[in-house]
Amino acid sequence: MVEQGIHWETQGTSRVPFAVYTDEDRHKRELERFFYRNHWCYVGLEAEIPMAGDFKRTRVGERSVIMSRGADGRIHVVENVCAHRGMAFCRERHGNRKEFVCPYHQWSYALDGQLQGVPLRRGVRQEGKVLGGMPADFDPRDHGLTALKVATRGGVVFASFDHQVESLEDFMGPTILRYFDRLFNGRTLKILGYNRQRIPGNWKLMQENIKDPYHPGLLHTWFVTFGLWRADNKSELRMDAHHRHAAMISTRGSAAEAGAQAAQVTQVSSFKSSMQLQDPSFLDIVPEPWWQLDGKMPTAVMTTLFPSVIFQQQVNSVSTRHIQPDGHGAFDFVWTHFGFEDDSPDMHERRLRQANLFGPAGFVSADDGEVIEFSQQAFESKPQHRMLVELGGRDVQEADHMVTESLIRGMYAYWRKVMEA
Repeated sequence: MVEQGIHWETQGTSRVPFAVYTDEDRHKRELERFFYRNHWCYVGLEAEIPMAGDFKRTRVGERSVIMSRGADGRIHVVENVCAHRGMAFCRERHGNRKEFVCPYHQWSYALDGQLQGVPLRRGVRQEGKVLGGMPADFDPRDHGLTALKVATRGGVVFASFDHQVESLEDFMGPTILRYFDRLFNGRTLKILGYNRQRIPGNWKLMQENIKDPYHPGLLHTWFVTFGLWRADNKSELRMDAHHRHAAMISTRGSAAEAGAQAAQVTQVSSFKSSMQLQDPSFLDIVPEPWWQLDGKMPTAVMTTLFPSVIFQQQVNSVSTRHIQPDGHGAFDFVWTHFGFEDDSPDMHERRLRQANLFGPAGFVSADDGEVIEFSQQAFESKPQHRMLVELGGRDVQEADHMVTESLIRGMYAYWRKVMEA
């Protein structure tokens, strides 16, 4: 179906109609085209299911799925929909099972989704007769759970309902793959904890938020005051060939440089020169060898893989952020904070401490949930209007600075290509 009923003021994407965020039918087409076909979606980390039988319930788009580890160590992802009457049978977020059993009629499945037990399949014997049961040609092999295609890299698990999807590496592309491999470099991951929040806004707004280097030094008081992310930091913006994925790379200056540059940002209302930390250990930042790439030591790399996930390195805090749409006007946002098994005790504590910057009540990230909610409210009230995304021009290109909205324009160039096909 060709995208209809939406007006773009230009052939480009520097003016994005509010209507892309407000229509439920359009949202359903997005789910089919971006989450269920031709794309890989994030489902979790291998470290979340370290033992045979471990499982995690999560989502791909709006569909509930289960990631599990089989007895042979293989990772499986199956849809959480019983093949009998369609019940979402798994309710726990995490656990360990030898099999999955639907409580409705006790159909049982192996961890890879194969149907292995059907109560009363051959009926019941009564007065010498066999009553009921499944038809003689019923074949359990035809009635397993829907199994997704699975790919893993660096301890990260992706899945796709589309078994013809391109390889994960081709999906990321060489530019983004370098930043992915920098973070997930083969070291064993260690789960530190989770944050979960529900944000009343369209799911694309979170992809935009992490493709938007314009706002961090203006919206986030913490970032601009303590120099973790400012427009005058040394920066790079990179995209894949399709402009759907992106990486924002920033290098914080030294304390002396930050002090010298402070005058350049004092006109920004979020800069608070008098702000002090009662616990200065929040700024106990220790460079790590794996940060190095091309002779540089980025202190922050925010990587967006469209449509489902953000990979965060903000100084010593590392996490995944999983976008789970729920209708056109809301999404669930799940943060998985992690470290590495070979972290020292001091680094373990440092990562936990710095994680307080992020999540639904984080010193930084609480701001983002609010502005997304308020934006969605405006879109719903005036769906015929449009937003302006013209900082840095109207074209789509990479940059070596933060004063541009090119990554957002790039994402919508890809969105239009897929939705208008």
